[in-house]
Amino acid sequence: MKIISYNINGIRAAVRKGFLNWIETESPDVICLQEIKANTDQFDVRLFEKLGYNCYWHSAKKAGYSGVAILTKLKPKNIVYGCGIKKFDDEGRIIKAEFDNINILSCYFPSGSSGDIRQSFKMDFLKLFYNFIRRIKEENNTLVCGDFNICHKSIDIHDPIRNKYSSGFLEEERQWITSFLKLGFIDTFREINNKPENYSWWSYRASSRLRNKGWRIDYHMLSENLKKKIINADILKNIHHSDHCPILLEIS
Repeated sequence: MKIISYNINGIRAAVRKGFLNWIETESPDVICLQEIKANTDQFDVRLFEKLGYNCYWHSAKKAGYSGVAILTKLKPKNIVYGCGIKKFDDEGRIIKAEFDNINILSCYFPSGSSGDIRQSFKMDFLKLFYNFIRRIKEENNTLVCGDFNICHKSIDIHDPIRNKYSSGFLEEERQWITSFLKLGFIDTFREINNKPENYSWWSYRASSRLRNKGWRIDYHMLSENLKKKIINADILKNIHHSDHCPILLEIS
């Protein structure tokens, strides 16, 4: 199974940049999208269906904001929209596809970079998500895909010293990732690659992507008992539809 997670920073903009042609060429079995920034009446969902995907969209109530989706060639048994907490579900943060032997989630964690109010919102989300995922993991094997908006370790950010007090690299956020992994998950990319300078997001400012001044904040977090099923995990850094790039996981 070939699974891609991608914060596309606006599905309409991504389509204009050749996103559909790329999907057709790459042909993943499952695509987890974040930050779609649109409702389904604002773009042609049939374009994705024509590529052979069953498409499930969970848009934010606020126009042009947030939103997640799962596109899958294999029809799931069930789709769950949200986590049951209105303030998070109104922002389109979580969608889950349930298959026979695995649950796959596409998640867009809040950013706290705009100030204290949103950072507090982010920390509330982290507490909720920890308990939410702990319950889900007891049901089935689980893969959590998405933009966590957190760099876990110093190797995951281009300048850990200057960003020590930046949202996305705060000590309490990084400790949360560690606690999350202790629930029985593995960071699939780091199972394959322990080299530095591998990032999945770059600011649009100061030619950050060209200079590779980035952050690794996008993850495939897989149930630890499926570790031996990993064939490949990669960051597709040369794909340019967004300020993020897609991340890839292949499991048997």
